[in-house]
Amino acid sequence: MNYAQTYHIGNNQTTRTKTTKAVVPKVERVRPLDAKTKGRKRNSERQTEISTNGNVANGFLKTSFLPKLKETKTVQACKKTVKMERDFYTSLSQLAEHYKIEPMQTNQFEYPYSMALAVWDMKEKLKQRVQNWEEIRLVQDSKKTYFISEEKYNTDTTLYYIPIEPLYQMLYDPKRKRNAQLLISVCSYLYHIADIPFFRQEESYLYWMYEMHKDWVEQDDETEETEVYKREFIKAELIGDSIEQKLFNRMNLQLFEQRLNAFKSRDTFDQDCWQMACNAFALYTEYPTASIFRNAPINENPESEDEENEVIGMEKYISFIAHTKGWLYESIADSINNEFNEYGAMQEPTICKRFDGNKIITTNLDFENRLFALLNDICNLLYNYETTRK
Repeated sequence: MNYAQTYHIGNNQTTRTKTTKAVVPKVERVRPLDAKTKGRKRNSERQTEISTNGNVANGFLKTSFLPKLKETKTVQACKKTVKMERDFYTSLSQLAEHYKIEPMQTNQFEYPYSMALAVWDMKEKLKQRVQNWEEIRLVQDSKKTYFISEEKYNTDTTLYYIPIEPLYQMLYDPKRKRNAQLLISVCSYLYHIADIPFFRQEESYLYWMYEMHKDWVEQDDETEETEVYKREFIKAELIGDSIEQKLFNRMNLQLFEQRLNAFKSRDTFDQDCWQMACNAFALYTEYPTASIFRNAPINENPESEDEENEVIGMEKYISFIAHTKGWLYESIADSINNEFNEYGAMQEPTICKRFDGNKIITTNLDFENRLFALLNDICNLLYNYETTRK
């Protein structure tokens, strides 16, 4: 089961409640952010059919279904010229060569249907064959016509929050101390190289969330539970500072391979730890300087106050956190949910490639695919650790 933390972006009312009547489910999928942010819908109308001559009995077998012209509005918007049509097919050829796709021959059709059909065919093949492919756009400027292809890692609106309190407990568990040392190396890699934010860093999003909720507790009227709440914040801060101090020591990176090779699996939990650490070390070796934010889209309007156009930054849904259980997390998660509900979209790793005759970038999202899978695995492992202590 996937335990990377997710939370519904939905109809929750703004809350400062410090206790909840129900435990937050272990895994939740986030509701759609807004109707405007939903993906492209398929055209529900019937497609144009082009059939060859033949008798009625064999007619269906000889029928091919092709898209309607109006499905490709970008083609319709282009003004036909000899240069535009030449640019179109030159760019299409570059795109097909880059992705190793054989494009459909559409020369037998008249303009603009020939181009619309070529775009439809390329989209279908990219969708089937290219991991992380998102869309292609046809651009026509004052100089030329060309395609832009967009590749995006879909996070499925998941909160990738790595709980460190279970790791702290593991360090003092005689049966799991070797696991803890191995996981410290993994987390040190995530901290230093992958650049995962830590909730005790003052510039981090979760630091602000913890401070806000701490202020609420201190400003509220005293109750029987107030001291319990205050102790929770002190505990989160002490454990957070202790673990961050260990992660900060780069010796954990130098000992990573040694700890991995010396580790002996005795049960399923050990095997899961070792396999996850192997994946992390392979990623560290292959991408020794890559940050999780390396392909984060740039916010073109950082000063915009239009909430519908604002996006949830990656630094807000990826982080180390004290714990992902209990009233404190539930209270913080409620606030995050309410805030995220005001945004129009989520920022996700994205690569845009221009096929305009210039050099085409060859980067892909292999690193992101593997890193997000790693984050999911370590979240699962730490979340489930407590159940293995018995």
